Amino acid sequence: MNDVVIVGAGPVGLFLAGELALAGCSVLVLERDQERSSPWKALPLGLRGLNAGSMETFYRRGMLDELLKASRADGKTVGADPDAHEAPAPRGVSHFAGMRLDPAGIDIAALPFRLPSPAMEGIMTSLDAVETVLAERAVALGVQILRGAAVEAVSQDGDTVVARAGGREHRARWLVGCDGGRSTVRQLAGFAFTGTEPLFTGYTAHVTLADPQQLSLGFNLTPTGMYLRTPVEGHLGMMDFDGGTFDRSQPLTREHLQTVLRRVSGTDATITEVHRASSFTDRAMQATTYRDGRILLAGDAAHIHSPLGGQGLNLGIGDAVNLGWKLAATVHGTAPDGLLDTYTAERHPVGAAILDWSRAQVATMNPGPNAPALRRLLHHLLGTREGTTHVYRSTSGLSHRYDLGDDRPLVGRTAPDFRLADGTRLGDLLREGHGVALDFTAGGRLHDAATTWKSRLRYAAGPARDDLGFGALLIRPDGVVAWADDHSPDVEAFRDAATRWLGDPTP
Repeated sequence: MNDVVIVGAGPVGLFLAGELALAGCSVLVLERDQERSSPWKALPLGLRGLNAGSMETFYRRGMLDELLKASRADGKTVGADPDAHEAPAPRGVSHFAGMRLDPAGIDIAALPFRLPSPAMEGIMTSLDAVETVLAERAVALGVQILRGAAVEAVSQDGDTVVARAGGREHRARWLVGCDGGRSTVRQLAGFAFTGTEPLFTGYTAHVTLADPQQLSLGFNLTPTGMYLRTPVEGHLGMMDFDGGTFDRSQPLTREHLQTVLRRVSGTDATITEVHRASSFTDRAMQATTYRDGRILLAGDAAHIHSPLGGQGLNLGIGDAVNLGWKLAATVHGTAPDGLLDTYTAERHPVGAAILDWSRAQVATMNPGPNAPALRRLLHHLLGTREGTTHVYRSTSGLSHRYDLGDDRPLVGRTAPDFRLADGTRLGDLLREGHGVALDFTAGGRLHDAATTWKSRLRYAAGPARDDLGFGALLIRPDGVVAWADDHSPDVEAFRDAATRWLGDPTP
């Protein structure tokens, strides 16, 4: 019997599998599709964005170089100069409802606790590239991936979970559904899934156009909808505000796609051939809880929304890195009481905020007689220093703060990439998935307390290049600051925080 069965070998399931295996759990991944590769995952239709927060997560697990190589991305555009003493200004900011914003408008002073890091910017990549990196890591760590295994039934009792797939029963102590927006696990386990119904049918297509010059590049909001033409020849996106009635209701023919394109673009552009096309909606739904007994949900199985802003993949990776260490500690019996329940408590509000972010963009893009006035107003507001900074903080993945019951600065936030005088970075210390105690104090005041957690907590002491005014910090395995103090730290408070998140010290 495995410790954990994960249903779904997409990026979220694979990332979670790697996290669990890194912590010494036995993991089986059940995947419906027989083959890993698919034209839908390759460019151009597999195009996805990873924000700075996700890039930081890959860096902290030692996968940044592999991801950059697979994505054909330049590391110099993602990270800071290795010898820099100050973090560079952000080089990019996400759009809002197709409105492009200038990163020069970001107020750097409103982004505290920034330090130079190899991962400070997002990239455009493909699902194929991301899954290749994550699958190789998972397999190298001992994860078993069983393809062509569609789950047919799920049941649980007080001690085990059983997933039936391909006529076989697979038993585990825990099961996590990472099987997408139409999650079989979510449906079979009876999770409540609530939210708002769609306003549009969206299309992504790779086509041949007889007259591409009729369509402007980039996002184009029109009186009847929206179309997107990317620099990749024949790659189109469209939004048709039909209440989502067409989505998956009938085949996507050339004639239908051309009719929609002409309607939303206001042109007579002609599609001569459809290579591949799919539809989607802006249905925004979320599971009311991410855990039911021994069954959990992550990624699109837990929440769905329109792809506007490219937040879905990033949200799922955030789920995986938050859940992985907590579930592993629970498997090993070292988790403090209630640790696994903090997964829903921390990640559900993040998912809800992303759903609202998506809904707000849809409302802004919805055609109507008053829509142009609303868009002009929002473009003006978001183009201000405060507005552009707000968009960056909402989409970069670096500014979220979990409510850990401590209002001291940095607690609940992702930790900056502190660098010790010997060159060791926090990112290096987090690579094995352990918690980290950083001790910048003279004489190493946390040493005796921190080392009692032995292998569950890495202790690093010495002066930092820039300690940002902190003397000591406790960093969770997911890179979130759990406790921080000055150069005269309260050692008992440190012990309490470490016990809260890592369990009792090792005897």
